Amino acid sequence: MREGRATFVLALPLMAGQVSQMLMGLVDTYMIGQVGTVDLAAATLAHSILFLPLMLGIGVAIAVSVKVSQARGANDPRQAKAALRDGFLLSLVLGAITFVLSWVSIPLLPFLKQDPEVVEQLPVFYLLVSASMTPALVSMVVRNHSDGMAKPWPVFWIIFAGVWLNVFLNWLLIDGNWGAPAMGLEGAGLATLLARLASMIGVMVWCRYSPDLKDWSPHRWFLKPKRKELADFWKVAWPASLQVSAEMSAFIVAALLIGTLGAAALAAHQVAMMCVATTFMVPLGLSMALTVQIGEAQGAKQYERMRPIVVSGWLMGFMVSLVFVGVFLIFDEALAASFLTEDGPIEIVVGLLWIAAIFQIADHSQILSSGALRGMDDVKKPALIMFTAHWLVGMPFGIYLAFWQGMGVAGIWWGLSTGLIATAVLLGWRAWGKTAQEGSARPKVI
Repeated sequence: MREGRATFVLALPLMAGQVSQMLMGLVDTYMIGQVGTVDLAAATLAHSILFLPLMLGIGVAIAVSVKVSQARGANDPRQAKAALRDGFLLSLVLGAITFVLSWVSIPLLPFLKQDPEVVEQLPVFYLLVSASMTPALVSMVVRNHSDGMAKPWPVFWIIFAGVWLNVFLNWLLIDGNWGAPAMGLEGAGLATLLARLASMIGVMVWCRYSPDLKDWSPHRWFLKPKRKELADFWKVAWPASLQVSAEMSAFIVAALLIGTLGAAALAAHQVAMMCVATTFMVPLGLSMALTVQIGEAQGAKQYERMRPIVVSGWLMGFMVSLVFVGVFLIFDEALAASFLTEDGPIEIVVGLLWIAAIFQIADHSQILSSGALRGMDDVKKPALIMFTAHWLVGMPFGIYLAFWQGMGVAGIWWGLSTGLIATAVLLGWRAWGKTAQEGSARPKVI
C-alpha cells in the first residue's frame, strides 16, 4: 500500500498528461470526421506512416526518464543533464530525418494501394504533420526529464494548454471561422504543427528556468555529447524504441492492410483505435510512474522495494482496465456515432470496440510490466518478446483471419489481440522473476 500510494501520486499527473496529449488526436479525429470519411481516412494514413518515427522518439524519451530517475536516486545532477541533452539532440536528428524522408516519399504514396481519393487528399497534410514531429519529439524528451525528476504537474499544464490551442486552431482553420481561410484537412495539419511548436517552447522555457529543475537541466543544449555517455544512453534508447515500435508497427501495418479494404474500413479502424489509444494513455502514465519508481529504487540500491512497486502497479492497472471494459461495452454505439455520420463505418466501429473490451486487461498489463522492466534497464529481451508476440504470432494470425477466413477488419483486430495477450503473459512473468521480494541483493537477470 505504501509503494502503491507513492506510485499513484506520481502517476496521476502522468496519466492526465498522456490523456491530454491524446486529446489532440481525438480532437483531430472528431473534427476531420465531420469534414468527411475520405478526409478522415487520409489523416489516418498519414498518422500511420508517421507512427514509426514517433515510436522511435518515444524510445528516446523513455531512455531520458530511466536515466534521470536513476540519477535522482543516486543524487547525480550531471548524469541527469547529460541524459536530457542527449535525448534533445537525438530528437532533433530524428525529426529532421523524418521530414526529409516524408518529402521524398510523396511520389511513392500511390504504391501503398490505398483508395485513390485518400491518396489524393494526403500530401499537404502529410508534410505538415511530418514537420510537427520535431517539436513533438523534443516536447516528449523534456516532459520525460521532468517526470523522471518527479515534477510532472507544470509540464502537464503546458501540454494541456497546447491541446486547447490545437482545438482553437482547428476550429479556426478547418472551417474558416473568424475570417480565416477554410483549409479543411490541411488546416488541421497546420493547427497540429503550430500547437506542437507552442508546447515545445513552453516546456523548454519551464525546464530551463524552473527553481526545481535548473540545477538538473543543461544550461547549454548544443554541447557536443561525450561518446561514452551517448553510448550508454543509446543502449537504453534503441531497445526501448524497438520495444515500443514492435507493438505499434503492428498497428501501423494493420492500418495499411485495412486501407486495402476501402475508406470506410480505414475510417472505422481510426475511430476505434483513437478510443483504444485514449484509454491506453491511463496505464501508460502509470507505466511511466513505475519506470521512475523502479529506476529511483535501483539508483538508490533499494532492491527490496521493487516487487511491491510492481504488484501495486498491476493492481491499479487491473482496476482501470475493468472501468474501460465497461465503457466500451455500454457506450459502443454512442462512441462510434460521435465520430462518424455514416451507418456502415459506425457498425464496424461497434464490432471493433467489443474486441477492444476483450483485450483491455492484457494491453494494460503488458505496458505496466514493460515500464517496470525499463526502470531496471531491462529493455533488450522485452523488445524481443514484443517483436515475437506481435510479428510472429499476432500479425500472421490476423492476416489469416482477415483475408483467408473473410473476417475483414475484425480479423486483423483479433490477431492484434492475440499478440497483446502473449506479450502480457511473457512480460508479466519476466517482471515477477526480476524483482526481489525481500533483501538488498540486486535481482538476478533471467
